[in-house]
Amino acid sequence: MRQKEISLNIRPLKPVDDEDDDHHSSSVETPMRKDAFDLSDEEKIERIESHFRQIMETLGLDLTDDSLAGTPKRVAKMFVKEAFSGLNPKNKPVARLFENKYNYDQMLVEKDITFYSHCEHHFVPIYGKAHVAYFSSGKVIGLSKINRIVQYFAKRPQVQERLTVQIGKELERILQTQSIAVVMDANHMCVASRGVSDTNSKTGTAYFSGKFKDDDNVKREFLNYINAK
Repeated sequence: MRQKEISLNIRPLKPVDDEDDDHHSSSVETPMRKDAFDLSDEEKIERIESHFRQIMETLGLDLTDDSLAGTPKRVAKMFVKEAFSGLNPKNKPVARLFENKYNYDQMLVEKDITFYSHCEHHFVPIYGKAHVAYFSSGKVIGLSKINRIVQYFAKRPQVQERLTVQIGKELERILQTQSIAVVMDANHMCVASRGVSDTNSKTGTAYFSGKFKDDDNVKREFLNYINAK
């Protein structure tokens, strides 16, 4: 098997260098407080800016320097408006379904969807490719909406296992089908840039339901397609 192929036996990799690096998943839902949305985005940006300024000052950085002066505000806006915008349900993509008038009854595959997320244990990037497939139950979805769903759940502090399941279950809900496949192949900067500092390893996770779970030929067809050049 070629090195970059994703095999049938996809399992998450787990760092083994120390206890602090163990990646524990809590549940399918992203852990959120009940008062998570009591503050407006602008209020959150203001608070994060203040806290991040304190972090930089504690590190000994000179915030009077022209290059650093605007960093706390930039980081705060990035956290709320970009990197973690998927925490807010108001940013959830609205998926419009269409009748499957073509009577297409084979799998539809959207592969090589680029995603960027952040590890919830060290707040450093996770990035890679997502591959998604489904069998229509009578409805189809615009292709760009699949990408947007992946991006929505990726833009949170995440663990890859949870991210994979969240995408799979959301597609089941929207498409009203039980035949969904999601495979994710990602680089974790918490592994590459710190700790064990392994820049070559990747992590693979998968979510299969319906035909993809019960029929090995269907699963193999999907995996062969996403591995094809």
